[in-house]
Amino acid sequence: MTYTVIGRANSRATRVLWMLEELGQPYEHVPAAPRSPGVVSFNPAGKVPVLIEDGTPITDSTAIIQYLADKHGGLTFAAGTLDRARQDSMTQFLLDEFDAALWMAARHSFVLPEELRQSAIKDSLKWEFARSQATLVRRLGDGPFLMGSRITVPDIILTHCGIWARIAKFPVAEPRLAKYLETMLARPMLRKVLGQMP
Repeated sequence: MTYTVIGRANSRATRVLWMLEELGQPYEHVPAAPRSPGVVSFNPAGKVPVLIEDGTPITDSTAIIQYLADKHGGLTFAAGTLDRARQDSMTQFLLDEFDAALWMAARHSFVLPEELRQSAIKDSLKWEFARSQATLVRRLGDGPFLMGSRITVPDIILTHCGIWARIAKFPVAEPRLAKYLETMLARPMLRKVLGQMP
C-alpha cells in the first residue's frame, strides 16, 4: 500500500511526510497549494495536508500523524495507557500554545483579506509564545525527546512549530528548547523532507 500526501512541504504537510519517513512507509507526494482545486476536491476547507488511503481522504495533520503512528506501531505509546494519556496531553498543549499562536500570526500576515489583518496582534502572540516556552521547559523530563527516551507524535509537532517559528521570526528564547530543536533538525528523515521545500 502506498499513501498519497497532498500539500507542499513548507506547510503542516511536513509533519505527515516526516512521520511516513520515520515509519519507513512508501508514499506519493503531491505538492499542491492550499485552496487549489486538487486540495478542495478532497478537503472543502482547502487546507493541507490531506492523506489519501484507499481513496479515503484524512485531513488535519495531527489526526493524520497519530493515525499513522497507531496503525504502524511507531512513534507513539499504546492507546489506553497512562503513557499515551501523557503523550496526548503534551500534543494538546503544543497545539494550544505553539501551533495556535503561529497560525494566528500567519492569518494576520497573509491568510486573511488585507483589510481584516491586524499586524499589532503579533506582539501579543510573541509574548504568549515566549511564555509557553517557559511552561514547556518546566514539563520536560530527562530524556532527549519530549516523552522520554523515544521520539513520539509530540516531537513531530513541536519540531515543525520550531521551523515555523524561525520563518515567522518568533524567537526561541529558552536555551533548552533551542538545543532540542537543533538536535531534532539534524534527524536524517526530517532533513530528507525539508529537502523537498522550494
